[in-house]
Amino acid sequence: MAHVLLRSPAAIAIFTGSLFALLAQPAAWPAENYPAKPIRLLVGFAPGGANDLVARAVAMRLGQRLGQQVVVENRAGAGGNIATELVARAAPDGYTMLLASVASFAMSPALLGKVPFDPVNDFEPVTRAVLVTALLSVHPSMPAPALKQFVALARKQPGTINYSSPGTGSIAHLAFERFWRTAGIQVNHIPYKGGNPAVTDTIAGHVESTVGLISTQTPHVRAGRLRALAVSSAKRSAALPDAPTIAESGYPGFESSGWLGFAFPAKTPKAIVDRMHKETVAVLGMREVQDQLVDLGLDPDPTSPEAFQALIKSDFARWEQVVQSAGLRQK
Repeated sequence: MAHVLLRSPAAIAIFTGSLFALLAQPAAWPAENYPAKPIRLLVGFAPGGANDLVARAVAMRLGQRLGQQVVVENRAGAGGNIATELVARAAPDGYTMLLASVASFAMSPALLGKVPFDPVNDFEPVTRAVLVTALLSVHPSMPAPALKQFVALARKQPGTINYSSPGTGSIAHLAFERFWRTAGIQVNHIPYKGGNPAVTDTIAGHVESTVGLISTQTPHVRAGRLRALAVSSAKRSAALPDAPTIAESGYPGFESSGWLGFAFPAKTPKAIVDRMHKETVAVLGMREVQDQLVDLGLDPDPTSPEAFQALIKSDFARWEQVVQSAGLRQK
């Protein structure tokens, strides 16, 4: 029947017109029906830490907005590099995302010299999520009521002041290694396996000072067990607003923050990146999410994908210089 109908001029005209109309339609965006299934969000650190808590705070509400579950998957190890490599090698279809960190995108490459992924070219940045602020605190018995006195004491007694950190290559360690060189002082690094033991030994008086994420020190500063001297961020942290910045303390322009953000594998369609950017920024703007992050000592500060990419490039170069000047590259 169809063969007979297509022989008629009227049928051929209708068929031809329909075909041209179909071909004239714009191609559907890959993200038209996105997401059609759950999205994996890989985190390179163990459950319970700042990275994991940020991921879970965002994932639940992001899933609600997208209409599909965002499943947090912890792949801890190698300073976040295991999860980072997995996402770099994943299919660029929008269903595998990374909670990216400055530790794996800039600090690890600088420390190790070589990592199994390219932080700049193997990813499509979505947005920075939060600024991670490092804090320098001292035991209350130390005669340094402010950063100025701490620096003066270190200059007077070079190489005699110890400071603890969550570990070699941590955000706090490298942020303050950069500051020691800016200030022209020598302070001895005592690395620990995590922020809590580093703080505990400082409170006990075994180490004179400590650097770490602000969230691990805030309760002890408020209780008087530690004295906060300065934060490494460009502005004061909402979690500890009385602690001045290093820039305010006599070093104008100094800033050495870390960050956490979201990224897809390279070549993920732009429409998917843009959709996820829009929804993620909306989640980060929610009052309950902001309050939750600030309680952790993290400052929500989303960016455009382009600005995040520029930040990754600049931090990659910045931490390479810090590690080289401090002689920290691992052999």
